[in-house]
Amino acid sequence: MISTEPPSLIMPEVITAGISMETTVYCVIILLLLFVCAIMSGSESALFSINPDESNKLKSENSKEAKTIIHLLSNPRDLLATILIVNNFVIVGIVILSTFVLDINFPPKPGNELVRFLIEVVGITFMILLIAEVIPKIYATNNAEKVSRWVARPLFILAKMPPVSWLRLALVSGTKFISKVKKKSIQISSDELEQAVALTKESSTSEDEQKLLEGIVKFGRTEASQIMKPRIEMSVINAECSFEMVLAFVLEAGYSRIPVFKENTDNVIGILYIKDLLPHLAKKNDFNWLDVIRKPFFIPENKKINDLLQEFRTMKMHLAVVVDEYGGASGLITLEDILEEIVGDITDEFDDDEISFEKIDDFTFIFEGRTTLNDFYKILGTDGKEFESCKGDAETIGGFINEQSGRIMKNNEFISKGNFKLVVESSDKRRVKLVKVLINKK
Repeated sequence: MISTEPPSLIMPEVITAGISMETTVYCVIILLLLFVCAIMSGSESALFSINPDESNKLKSENSKEAKTIIHLLSNPRDLLATILIVNNFVIVGIVILSTFVLDINFPPKPGNELVRFLIEVVGITFMILLIAEVIPKIYATNNAEKVSRWVARPLFILAKMPPVSWLRLALVSGTKFISKVKKKSIQISSDELEQAVALTKESSTSEDEQKLLEGIVKFGRTEASQIMKPRIEMSVINAECSFEMVLAFVLEAGYSRIPVFKENTDNVIGILYIKDLLPHLAKKNDFNWLDVIRKPFFIPENKKINDLLQEFRTMKMHLAVVVDEYGGASGLITLEDILEEIVGDITDEFDDDEISFEKIDDFTFIFEGRTTLNDFYKILGTDGKEFESCKGDAETIGGFINEQSGRIMKNNEFISKGNFKLVVESSDKRRVKLVKVLINKK
């Protein structure tokens, strides 16, 4: 029987039905790929969000899921490579199939190029980010252990299946090779670091963290003479003392290591470690205690404390004698002094709690003349540029005043530096004892 209907009325229906079926198939595949992509993204977030408590719990279990999770986390490079490979293949598939769907239902025509571009780039990207990245990662992070148990086995199987296993091996090998290549170091000056740290003051960095960062930046250019204990404040033992006198001095001083001098304090001949005396406590007064002293470690005044810290670690020492250009002892520096430059004051039960300065108000302070400039800067919260730019060899606030005036200033005399006025409160013929610091109000 021959149809009387014209062919033109039949063909469009067939074509329309074919296009609709094709689009439906593509859309179903796209949804499946989006689901796979979401699983991969969620897997990454879940596995790397497992906290130590959950990890310990999994290690104590005897289940296959727990063992698989521990195995995957023990090889993070392989795990990331597997997720990355699968995710990229899936995303490329989504983009290609989405383009096919657009070509069928929204073919390019003159005038619709911008709309096509927005759909292809903005629309598809937003769909992938929202459905396959953001939502699964948020859920997986909040349910790390639960999601990890779901995805551990599929990920383990995927990692072993070609071509994923081949690509994973190539990718991991490539990253290992690149990581072995020596990277060119970036030279950054201390001034640039200091400027970077200054910028963090406006962020949410806490005061303690800020001080720690500033201490690290200044650490490399601080010299031993700036933080050492001066010779006049050192607790030292005369080599001519009897054993009984030494024991009495050790009990009074309370230090674990004490320098030993001969004739005068400039001539340090050794360091007495108190632990070396313990086996000899029962000895008589004629015991030659000089036999147990150890060789001193001498360093120059201009030794950088970052280098000194490395030497302390290498030589397994905790104390060094600082000497001047003539070889005389000018002070003492310990490992604790160096660490305090980074982390702040370290106190123990033997430390003296006496305060070397007094705060009258926010703009008035009284310092002992022997207070080091480094401590002076810390207490006042200044970088000390006004003082460092003009100071010579002075290391204390009293010495700085004498250096600037060219003499030992008398009571009530003062000098001004930048925003600070330094008034001599007490002095004698030898040194400045007390200094009042007035900060100009801005």
